Amino acid sequence: MNAARSLPVRAAAVAATAAAALLVSAFGGYHTTGATATLGAPASAEVETHADKHNQADVTFAQTMILHHRQAIAMAEMARTRASSSDVKALAVKIKKEQASEIRTMAGWLNAWGEKVPRGMYGMRHGHPSGMARMMNRKEMHALNRASGKSFDTMFLTMMIKHHGGAVQMAKAEKKHGSYGPAKALANRIVITQTAEIAQMRKMLRTS
Repeated sequence: MNAARSLPVRAAAVAATAAAALLVSAFGGYHTTGATATLGAPASAEVETHADKHNQADVTFAQTMILHHRQAIAMAEMARTRASSSDVKALAVKIKKEQASEIRTMAGWLNAWGEKVPRGMYGMRHGHPSGMARMMNRKEMHALNRASGKSFDTMFLTMMIKHHGGAVQMAKAEKKHGSYGPAKALANRIVITQTAEIAQMRKMLRTS
C-alpha cells in the first residue's frame, strides 16, 4: 500500500528534476558560492556586460584622440582656402567629416563615464599631454596657416602624414590596452582609415 502511494510522489519528483535541468540549461547553469547555488546568466550576457566596461586606457584614448582630431580638423579647414590642388581639398573635407563625427562619439563616452571632455586643441598651457603622438606645435601650425598654393599642398600633406601616423600609434595602443568594446572598434577603424590615407597622401606627394 505504501509502495503504491509512493509511485505518484516519485513520478512528480522525477518531473520536477527534469524541469529544473531544463531551466538550468536554458539560463546557462548554476554559479555556486560556498554552499549557496544561484541561477546564472547566459554566457553571451556576461560577454556583453564585460564589453560595456571601460578602463583608464579607454579614457586616455578618448581624451587625447579628441585633441589630436581637433588639430587635424584645424589643418583641414586651412586647406579650404589655401590649397591649390582639388585632390588636397577633397581629402581635407573627408578628414574633417570623419574626425568631427568621431569627436562627437568619444565626447559622448566621456560624458557617460563622468570624465572630463578636453577643451581646445592642446589640452594644456604648454606643450602636449602625455600620449599626444606627432602633434604639430604652434610654430608649425602658424607656418601652415601662412602658406598657400602648391607650397601649402606640400606642407599640408607632409604634416598630415606625420599627424596620421601619431593617430595610428595611439589607436594601436587602445586596441592593446583598452577594455571598452566600442572604443576598441573605433581604434581599429582609425588604424584602417588613416593608414589608407597615409598611403594616399604619399602618392599625392610623389605625383605633385
